[in-house]
Amino acid sequence: MRLMSLLLCMSLSWCVQANEQDPWESWNRGVFEFNDTMDHYALKPVAQAYRNVAPAAVDDAISNVFSNLGEPIVIVSDLAQGKFLQSLSDTGRFLINSTIGILGIFDVARHMGLEKHNEDIGQAMAFWGISSGPYLVLPLLGPSTVRDASGLSIETFALTPVDVRKQTIDSTELYYSTVYAQYLDVRADLISSEGLISGDRYSFIRSFYLQRREYLINDGEVEDEFSDDFDDEFEEDF
Repeated sequence: MRLMSLLLCMSLSWCVQANEQDPWESWNRGVFEFNDTMDHYALKPVAQAYRNVAPAAVDDAISNVFSNLGEPIVIVSDLAQGKFLQSLSDTGRFLINSTIGILGIFDVARHMGLEKHNEDIGQAMAFWGISSGPYLVLPLLGPSTVRDASGLSIETFALTPVDVRKQTIDSTELYYSTVYAQYLDVRADLISSEGLISGDRYSFIRSFYLQRREYLINDGEVEDEFSDDFDDEFEEDF
C-alpha cells in the first residue's frame, strides 16, 4: 500500500506540474485533434504500408541518412553548451558517416565508438537559462514548448548554412518531399509503440514529451526525490 501511495503521489505531482505548464490546453487540444486527423488520413496509412513492405535493413538505412543530415545542428548545439569534446566526437561522426558510411546510409562511426548524441537548439537555450515557457502543440509538428518552438525556428531559418539538405537541394518540391519522407520514417518507427499509450492520449503525450525534454536537457541526470523511498518500498512489497 505504501508503494501505491508513493506512485500516486508521483503521478499527482507530475500532473500538477504539467497543468501549470499547459495554460493553453484548450487551444493545444484543438491543434492536437487536427494533427491526429491529419495523421489518421495522410501519414499513418502510408507509414503502415511503408513498414509492411520495407525490409528492416532499408528502414535502418533511411533512418541513418536522416539522422546524419541532422548532425550539423547537433554540433552547433554542442558548441553553444560548451560541450567541446562532444562536438569533436559529433563532427567525427558526421564526416565518417558522410564519407565511409556513404552519405550516412551506414552508421560506421558507431562501430568506431562514436555514439550519437541527441542535442538541439532548444536544449542549448535551456543551458543558458531560458525558461521552457508554456507547453505548445504545433500544427503538424506536434508537442513542443515556447522555448523548443523558438529553437526549431532558429534551426530552420537562422542556421540555414548548416542545413545540409537546403545547401544541396535546389528544388523546393524535392526539399519538402525529403521532409515528408523523414516524418514518414519516424512515424513508421512509432507504430510499434502506440500500444504503450494509455488513458487520455493528449495528457499521456504531453507528460511523455515534457519528461523526455527534461531528461535530455539534464543529460539524463534528473533528480528524483522519491527514488530512495521508492526502491525501499518496492523491495518490501515484492
